[in-house]
Amino acid sequence: MSGLSQSLKQYLVVTGTYWAFTITDGALRMLVVLYFYQLGYSALEIAMLFLLYEFFGVVTNLFGGWLGARLGLNKTMNLGVLLQIIALAMLAVNPSWLSIPYVMAAQALSGIAKDLNKMSAKSAIKFLLPNQEQKGALYKWVAILTGSKNALKGVGFFLGAALLSWVGFQASLLGMSAALVGVFILSVLLLQGDMGKTQYKPKFTQIFSKSRSINILSAARMCLFGARDVWFVVALPVYFEVVLGWSHTQVGVFMAVWIMGYGFVQGIAPKITGLKHGNIPDGRTAFLWVLPLMLIPLLIAAPLTADELFGELINYEWLVVGGLLLFGVLFAINSSVHSFLILDYAKEEGVSLDVGFYYMANAMGRLLGTILSGAVYQLAGLEACLLVSGLFLLVTAVISVKLPRSYSGLS
Repeated sequence: MSGLSQSLKQYLVVTGTYWAFTITDGALRMLVVLYFYQLGYSALEIAMLFLLYEFFGVVTNLFGGWLGARLGLNKTMNLGVLLQIIALAMLAVNPSWLSIPYVMAAQALSGIAKDLNKMSAKSAIKFLLPNQEQKGALYKWVAILTGSKNALKGVGFFLGAALLSWVGFQASLLGMSAALVGVFILSVLLLQGDMGKTQYKPKFTQIFSKSRSINILSAARMCLFGARDVWFVVALPVYFEVVLGWSHTQVGVFMAVWIMGYGFVQGIAPKITGLKHGNIPDGRTAFLWVLPLMLIPLLIAAPLTADELFGELINYEWLVVGGLLLFGVLFAINSSVHSFLILDYAKEEGVSLDVGFYYMANAMGRLLGTILSGAVYQLAGLEACLLVSGLFLLVTAVISVKLPRSYSGLS
């Protein structure tokens, strides 16, 4: 560490804090989905438990970028960890207290915490590699950060399912909150107070003042993540348990492996998209990579919808599992390209304002996807969720046509 620059040391602290938080976030999601389904909650009711989590993610990203620019990214990072500790403690109570409104309130705090951490970590890397001539390095570092985060979220999925089986719901939450207390103390002691703080005090109205490029990219991001979560968040775990007969542990392990594989592909996305040969992503890259992704949910849905035609010809378990794996590979590449483009488009001064706005759109997509995941699955099953996913991706492709090619400055 002694040979590293001060800015890199600070970024490593931010990243370590973000990683620790991410494990608890993934574990908490899997704990809530499996525990409340075990209690007899329907798919739609489970989706409602995450409603405020996703809604406050939208609000937090919108306001969090403004707070980060005014107060510093260290404060928004530490506040996020503190709120997650409170959220975990709120759920580690007597089960009789766990009404839907109470759980939704705890999930709201967790949603605020998650997006404060994400916005802080993603914004910080702009200060590590701010120069335009370092775009290739910026793309690589963003991909590594995003990929490692999602790999650790997969670890959290596995941890949540395993802890539910081993020690139960309340003990799992208490253990995770205790671990985060230690992370919070280290973060307070090690992070400097001026990271990401602007020289001027941005006005509140500036949270909405974005370039055309950032607005288009944000709209595409919203539809992209809606397409994933409409079948991934609630419909898929419930389908695995109810239709395929998987156990809690099997669901948790598979979802964990999927997320970890997804994170690994995100980390190597620069190699896949040709960074070694000088191919820096632009709007055309985002458009081209969403096209094959759009086909995957439609190809999975077709045999499920026409079951009477395919009969015994198709193993539906392998169809869904294999399709999900291929979807994960292509989605990971799309996500990495988008994550690079927002930092490339963002202004260095007040970067958290642009990044916060962008991840507000990301959270809006997750919110829409989560609600639809429970509602559409309950009404029409997994195949309908897949068709809605394909529609979201079609809209993403249409929007992406408008993204700048060979980007060279804010428009």
